[in-house]
Amino acid sequence: MPGTRDELARYGFRSMTIRPASEADATTLRELREAFELEVPAPPHQHPSWDEVWDEMLECLRDGIALVAEQDGRVNGYALGKLESPRVGYLSDLYVRPEVRRNGVAKALMRGVAAWVHEQGADVVALHVTTSNTNARLIYDRLGFIEESLFLYSPLATLEERLAERRQASSFGSIHVQTDDAEAVVRAVGIYVPRLPGGSAGSVVMPPQNGWTAVYDELGDREPEMLRRLGIDISNRTGAVVLIVGLEEEAVVRYILLESGRVVDEYASVPEFHGPLPPGDVVGLAANPTVVARLTGADPGRVREVARTAAVPNELPPPRELLARIAALLGVEGATHGYAHALQAPGARAIGR
Repeated sequence: MPGTRDELARYGFRSMTIRPASEADATTLRELREAFELEVPAPPHQHPSWDEVWDEMLECLRDGIALVAEQDGRVNGYALGKLESPRVGYLSDLYVRPEVRRNGVAKALMRGVAAWVHEQGADVVALHVTTSNTNARLIYDRLGFIEESLFLYSPLATLEERLAERRQASSFGSIHVQTDDAEAVVRAVGIYVPRLPGGSAGSVVMPPQNGWTAVYDELGDREPEMLRRLGIDISNRTGAVVLIVGLEEEAVVRYILLESGRVVDEYASVPEFHGPLPPGDVVGLAANPTVVARLTGADPGRVREVARTAAVPNELPPPRELLARIAALLGVEGATHGYAHALQAPGARAIGR
């Protein structure tokens, strides 16, 4: 392992050496492995016995690479590796005692493993690291390791519970037309709702409030895409500014602003809730405060503050609360419920029932 002694000397470890480990180091390796497990607890489903762990270590000791960092007779760290395939070397263990970290010991151990992998004719070093082990992930990132995949687990009881869930009214939404001409909106609803595939049980148009006329539709609650389609048709016909806003699967708040049938802004509180998106699409689903301010009169600063996005719903306020805040910010009434509630509201004008 050329260079490891000089490398450690640069950090003041003139008496520390990197040497091959052997079965005689079993007690020390167990101590270090248990120290690692205390520091970074394994997931609840991963609790192998020491015999199982030792069998894996023996494979590296006998057929792979096994190194320890030793100073004055005390082993301060170790690394284990093996060939996973002709092209891939696998780093199975790397641990350094906390009191000697940040002094090049881990890097020296890794250098030894890398040299062995090179000698075997492989050209890749791979490893597994738990997401909670932030210190190790930072080190590996600096050394050029690239994330290849994510290994996920779920306790069976949790999975079965989630699979058995039956959500009621999991999605709902409403369309708000920036006009006091409710009759024009009624006519548009009467024309376009019958054209929606899937069949709507009915629609409701509410009297204007704060300059907005609200529309609710039974199919639109079940199928958010149909609500979007209806909103575009209404905006095209009336030439008005239209806001489509709602809650999807009790998790994602979404709004779409249209001007003369054209989408000018779209927001989703959790852009990738339904699956990964290209980076540009994720950015595009953040609120545009300038456009929102121009079309609704909302304060741009408040738009930035309230209409935030996140990777998962629990990083934001509760979805219904977030929906209420956004609706208040945009100046629309009745956005926190769907068709069934609107049907019972005073002044509701039912269409198609």
